[in-house]
Amino acid sequence: MTDVPQNPTDIDPDYEHHGGFPEFGPASPGPGFGKFVAAMRRLQDLAVSSDPGDDVWDEAAERATALVELLAPSQAEEGKSPAGRTPDLPGMGSLLMPPWDLTRYGADGVEMTGYFSRFHVGGNMAVHGGVLPLLFDHMFGMISHAAGRPISRTAFLHVDYRKITPIDTPLRISGRVTRVEGRKAFVAAELCDGDGAVLAEGNGLMVRLLPGQP
Repeated sequence: MTDVPQNPTDIDPDYEHHGGFPEFGPASPGPGFGKFVAAMRRLQDLAVSSDPGDDVWDEAAERATALVELLAPSQAEEGKSPAGRTPDLPGMGSLLMPPWDLTRYGADGVEMTGYFSRFHVGGNMAVHGGVLPLLFDHMFGMISHAAGRPISRTAFLHVDYRKITPIDTPLRISGRVTRVEGRKAFVAAELCDGDGAVLAEGNGLMVRLLPGQP
């Protein structure tokens, strides 16, 4: 792997000012948030797999509406909510991301372990093909940040599907920066099952933003 600086300001003094990105520091919201996210993940699974009668759907809708009314007054600006900023929770506490845990984070590469659930099924109890690019894109962002790259956007992302990705099965994804060319950082990652078989491979390009670029 091409050597990259550990401090992004070494190659981009305006690192903190590109595109108006909020500063994302780690959050410590307390145990209640973790319990809430776990319950919401289970609710997502049930929302796509339950088949109750109309009365149950009506009651579920009422309860969901009550939850919306509870949380709506607390809606915060980007970078202020603990979602996506709680590294000790699966998916960093973001319901958008699959519930994966960060197991290695360094300039030489990043690794996560986790699984997909019923919420991620596309058909025949296999993970929806569109979910995997989301996982790889999330991975590429962390790889770029861990390697000390300045704020970047995904320029392209290519996924090769090698085998069916199952749900409710321990999996691992690992990746790294493969080379750097000025503003460009080329990245690659592999998704494997517990036996080490490659399920999918991803390659992408992360491009450093210029001052003023959103």
